[in-house]
Amino acid sequence: MKDQSSITALVSAFSRAYHSRYDQPKVFDDSVAAQLITAEEFDQIKKTMIQGITFFNKDIANQLTNQPDEILKWITQVQLSPTPLARAAFCEQILFHEMDLGTTQYVILGAGLDTFCFRHPEVSHSLQVFEVDHPATQALKKKRLIDAHLAIPDHLHFVAMDFTHDISNQKLVDQGFENKRTFFSLLGVSYYLSKEENAQLIKNLFDLVPSGSSIVFDYADETLFETKRRSNRVENMVKMAAGSGEPMKSCFSFTELERLLENAGLLVYEHLSPDDINKRYYNERQDYLSAFETIHYIHAVKR
Repeated sequence: MKDQSSITALVSAFSRAYHSRYDQPKVFDDSVAAQLITAEEFDQIKKTMIQGITFFNKDIANQLTNQPDEILKWITQVQLSPTPLARAAFCEQILFHEMDLGTTQYVILGAGLDTFCFRHPEVSHSLQVFEVDHPATQALKKKRLIDAHLAIPDHLHFVAMDFTHDISNQKLVDQGFENKRTFFSLLGVSYYLSKEENAQLIKNLFDLVPSGSSIVFDYADETLFETKRRSNRVENMVKMAAGSGEPMKSCFSFTELERLLENAGLLVYEHLSPDDINKRYYNERQDYLSAFETIHYIHAVKR
């Protein structure tokens, strides 16, 4: 799991860096992500993806023979980028709105190589940011920041925790977390937890904070393990997760998820279906980008 945490974080950063560098128009412009990947790693990920095209789609492999740049664009825009880009845009738009309403703490669960603090230095005096992730991933992140000559700002706090197995409220408190209005993000995580683990995690988090605190997360609907959809990309996603040693464990109907949140004292404020995500973030594009089938976004608020 140690190495896998690092690989997952690197591939996610690669997809954001690729979008920032090559795609127009931008869905979510992470101009800092490329600084956290070495040129050698960027090239190695590109090479690995291009060589793996037959896994993703044999017809595309035949159609785009001897067109490595177009193959990379296809894999990145069809398989890797759609969900990370749109959910990040959704999340940060809501975060800034919540700050206008009085939120002073932001907890990023499964932060990986997140770059929020470095893209938005203007919030340093108004927002305390807590990045929660596996110790191995955080060690990687800190090394990358040093290598990129990016100083860790005072308002950024690292909380090393394998929260997929144990969410320790005390570890957050030890880093200065307080009982104040808080915004949580849980992106790209819920699928890898069981339904019981998701329920316990959300309940534990919201035991710490007052009414008005909220969370944004993505989840897979009940068709996750049944559908292939465009270019088999949903099936590919499930297979890649299993092959990496981090199998996807859970999917939810909306009613089921609504009940889980209600049991933790939360109400759904906004729900984006795949069609909603397409209309908001990928409408009328001229490239391969489109919302991932089966993946939904939720903004829920504590009563």
